[in-house]
Amino acid sequence: MTVDFVHLRLHSEYSLSDGLVRIKPLIARCRELGMPAVALTDQVNLFGLIKFYKAALAAGIKPIVGADLWVKHPEAPHQPDRLTLLVQNRTGYRNLTALISRAYLEGQHLGLPQVERGWVLQCADGLLALSGGREGDIGRWLLTGSEDRARQALTTWLEGFGDRFYLEVQRTGRPGEEEYLEAALHLAADLDVAVVATNDVRFLDRQDFEAHEARVCIHEGWILDDP
Repeated sequence: MTVDFVHLRLHSEYSLSDGLVRIKPLIARCRELGMPAVALTDQVNLFGLIKFYKAALAAGIKPIVGADLWVKHPEAPHQPDRLTLLVQNRTGYRNLTALISRAYLEGQHLGLPQVERGWVLQCADGLLALSGGREGDIGRWLLTGSEDRARQALTTWLEGFGDRFYLEVQRTGRPGEEEYLEAALHLAADLDVAVVATNDVRFLDRQDFEAHEARVCIHEGWILDDP
């Protein structure tokens, strides 16, 4: 069976509290499904890069290198916005490593490494950007009914990335997805911006959900029966 879909948002075990996917089983599953490529976008790190890159190439699968970043929200520093960056070339790789390093050295807030929007725009060369869906700045403005601010945020990203910036949409059964999807598609059509679908992968099999949930609860200090 051949599958045309390529995962562009995926957290491995190297995302620590936010992923269970192991590299070798991931590549084996991609081969099994006939996927030509897969991205690894761990949370503010590139720890799994070498292992992922070598395993993917050995299996004849194109490795897409990237990372999920937290972008400081000027009005709510304790609630940063998500942004995914994918490496396009050598320049992009260097820019991504520079951003991650700066997040840890200069951008930590309450133990969470964050980047400034201006830092990202300065390092946009060689990178593709996904908007972060509902968790990105555009998505959050859309879900609060602030279409003008969402449009302003999108325009700012487009000034830095041009046609390498994509409005990200998902259907994972989470609250607010359909409302966001409708608003995002309307905005994308209005500003002629490309849309990309992702699936927010944290584990490979349905039965792994409970293990993932337990791991998140341990990290966040919750209990499993907390609604």
